[in-house]
Amino acid sequence: MNEKAVMEHVENHFMASEFVRDVVIGMADGLTVPFALAAGLSGTLSSSSLVVIAGLAEIAAGSIAMGLGGYLAARTERDHYLAELERERREIIELPHREREEVAEILSSWGMEDKDVASAVESISKDYDRWVDFMMKFELGLEEPDPKRARNSSLTIGLSYIIGGLIPLLPYMFLQNIKTGLFVSVIVTLLALFIFGYAKGKFMGTKPFKSAWQTMLVGGLAAGVAYMVAKWIS
Repeated sequence: MNEKAVMEHVENHFMASEFVRDVVIGMADGLTVPFALAAGLSGTLSSSSLVVIAGLAEIAAGSIAMGLGGYLAARTERDHYLAELERERREIIELPHREREEVAEILSSWGMEDKDVASAVESISKDYDRWVDFMMKFELGLEEPDPKRARNSSLTIGLSYIIGGLIPLLPYMFLQNIKTGLFVSVIVTLLALFIFGYAKGKFMGTKPFKSAWQTMLVGGLAAGVAYMVAKWIS
């Protein structure tokens, strides 16, 4: 491989940040659930204002539930990390020989030659904090979560749900005729789902157009089923 080829090589891998993942979680449900609810209510109600009221109530409840879910998930992740950290610290103090053996096993699994393993183990085990950090990362595969992760996750998911949920309701807010509101809501929301799916695919490193069509199909199917069930019941 020549020097020019090496210089022109660009890594295109993308690791979605926690913020992006939270936005995807909140926006996906925010676009889909209120859309399906509004479509379903449009099959039974005659007033756009009632759809808006019910939709806003659902968005309020859904954003709180989703935000709380994100908060609890992040707290659980951090609590698990701290519990494993405490256990690892205790084992290094109480069972240092066994922990050194585990370090050696990890290094050997990476292809390090036996003659180098002993010196590497000795170097790592000289520093207590570095030893603990090594075991957490390479034995357990755990990275320390951001202490603010739970709060940030709950806010991001909740706000994303609200933003997504308002999109299918906007036509009902400005159009008095519920059928017209439903028609415009379907067009606007399907377009929003397509754009969101495309952006999600780009950020997550998958095929954008495939993600866009899949996201739009799922949202449209959910709304269609809700509408048909509401019409059938009524």
